[in-house]
Amino acid sequence: MEFKVSFKEANLRLDKVLSIYCTDKSRSYLAKVIDDGLVFVNGEVAKPSLKVKENDLIELTYPEDKTISLKGEDIPLNIIYEDSDILIIDKPQGLVVHPAAGHWEGTLVNAVLNHCKDLSTINGVIRPGIVHRIDKDTSGLICIAKNDEAHHKLAEQLKDHTMNREYVALVKGVIKENSGTIDMPIGRHKGNRLKMAADKDGKSALTHFTVIDRFENHTLVSCKLVTGRTHQIRVHMSEIGHPVEGDPLYYGKNYDALYKGGQLLTAVKLTLIHPRTNEKMTFETELPNYFLEVINKLKK
Repeated sequence: MEFKVSFKEANLRLDKVLSIYCTDKSRSYLAKVIDDGLVFVNGEVAKPSLKVKENDLIELTYPEDKTISLKGEDIPLNIIYEDSDILIIDKPQGLVVHPAAGHWEGTLVNAVLNHCKDLSTINGVIRPGIVHRIDKDTSGLICIAKNDEAHHKLAEQLKDHTMNREYVALVKGVIKENSGTIDMPIGRHKGNRLKMAADKDGKSALTHFTVIDRFENHTLVSCKLVTGRTHQIRVHMSEIGHPVEGDPLYYGKNYDALYKGGQLLTAVKLTLIHPRTNEKMTFETELPNYFLEVINKLKK
């Protein structure tokens, strides 16, 4: 089920708001649903103590409405690094990171469960080990936590910005500046629940970008995330008039993409502090072939 927070419910705790709408469920039951990672506020897993705002979109799935016991699936994984605490994977385009409505099977989580049975439980039963996520049609590096201690420490790095994530994007139009910073809060789009949008009342969002190459009608850019909001790069680049090539959600009304397979956005670099050794580690990957093919066509 899903609903939007009304004016009267603004500033209430999430668990309190759920009790208003889910009158047939006890507070303890709803708290367990939240703890299991089955409640999303504006697309992000939320804690019971979260104070909601007017027009926040709340989505929840009761355990009995789906198969709560996830199964490992024999899906190929491109593992960049692995030890007893973390797993770094280069996710292909088109693979959903974790189960959700419409995608209970065939996700990265199902693949990881087939490879590794012991994962952190911090994000509940449908997101085991998932420290951060990237969109289905965004490819690249993602970090998986194998235990709760590692997950807590990695989550802190996301919070204090000591985990650095760098993406490469091909965007529409020619950016004149060699570099820039986009400081623009992001919130749920008022008219389309699938989209995010620039919103002065949203969460702070900061992206640094640097031009790598310019083409006749496109620019290849490197984007460094300071914050990690849902669809952050896609929203920010669209808002400054340079939507990510191939992005059907933020490309605009006159959608005529050069690439039809999804947004040309890939996570190429990930830097973190190892949760056990405290060693600073940097992982890198090359641009995927589908991305390189488009760039090569532009160069010709």
